[in-house]
Amino acid sequence: MPGVENCLQEAMAIPGAIGASIVDYTTGFPVATTGAAPNEDHEAAAAGTADVVQAAQSRSLFVSAVPHDLLEDLIITTAGGYHLLRLVQTDFDSRLVLYVWLDRIRGNLAVARRRMQTLADELVAT
Repeated sequence: MPGVENCLQEAMAIPGAIGASIVDYTTGFPVATTGAAPNEDHEAAAAGTADVVQAAQSRSLFVSAVPHDLLEDLIITTAGGYHLLRLVQTDFDSRLVLYVWLDRIRGNLAVARRRMQTLADELVAT
C-alpha cells in the first residue's frame, strides 16, 4: 500500500516524531507501523489506541452539542510526550486511526496536529 507507507513516512518527518502507525480501531489491528512504540510493542499500542477511540466515541461525555458532529482527534499528554490519534474519515466505514507518538521536548503539538490532519486527508484521497 504505497499510500499507507507514504503516510507513515511523512508522519515520521513531523519534528519530534518517535513512532507512527495506522490502526483499525474496530479490531485493534495495526495496519502499518514505523519507528518506536511505547514499551517497544506496536501490537499493544494499537490495541490501546483502539480502546481509547472506542471509549471516546461511546461515552456521552464526549458528545457534542452540534448535531452529527464527528470526533476528529484525541491527544494524550504524558510528562515525556504526546500521543496524537487522528481519525481517518472516509465515505464508507471510517475504521482507521493515524497514531503518532511525539517527543514532548522536540515536538510541537499544534504543528503535529495540523500535519496529521493533512496526512489523514491525503490518505483518504490516495
